[in-house]
Amino acid sequence: MAHEMKTFATGAALAEGLADAVAAALSAAIARQGEATLAVSGGSTPKAFFEALSTRHLDWPKVKVTLVDERFVPEDNPRSNHLLVKTHLLKNAAATAQFVPLYRPEASIEEAALKASDVIPGMKEPFDVVILGMGTDGHTASFFPGGDHLDAALDLALPRRVMTMEAPGAGEARLTLSFSALQDAGLLVVHIEGAEKKSVLDKALAGTDEAEMPIRSVLERAATTPEIYWAP
Repeated sequence: MAHEMKTFATGAALAEGLADAVAAALSAAIARQGEATLAVSGGSTPKAFFEALSTRHLDWPKVKVTLVDERFVPEDNPRSNHLLVKTHLLKNAAATAQFVPLYRPEASIEEAALKASDVIPGMKEPFDVVILGMGTDGHTASFFPGGDHLDAALDLALPRRVMTMEAPGAGEARLTLSFSALQDAGLLVVHIEGAEKKSVLDKALAGTDEAEMPIRSVLERAATTPEIYWAP
């Protein structure tokens, strides 16, 4: 599987290195096209990266930030990825970035997905930067093993869109960008930390079953060569 492995001695060093790479990619996109788009993931792993990126000086008002995936919960819910990004990224120099949430207060998650698909950047052309995480079950974005719409989410023949996903390991119902909307980003990063996730990654790299470990889709079929950022 084609990928680039970038290993750091500590999580702090990874956070700084990834922040530098993302800031450079966003600045280059702004210089090239007048604006930039960034899709990030939730969870505990990216907090230090978000904090580091928030201090990087670039033309933040020209950056649109959104989420790779989100739980179907309001922004003030402690499990909201929006709240995580607001707390750790949308501050300091990055306070003036434009944030476009996936969650919409609609009557159903299906309606919310349709509404989000109309406004999320990256639905018409590739994102400039996408940062993915990975769970110990091999999921990335909300592409969970056993997910009710997993096959459709991973199908590159289907349009770029926001989808719904429910799965045994997902907890709340999820909103997620389709793989077709993520796989051709200008910079595509998989950010993982710790020995356990490195072991999961090694298993994914050695295997073939995308339904069992959906991260394999990113590693095998993304148009952009993924850059894996890892620290022990």
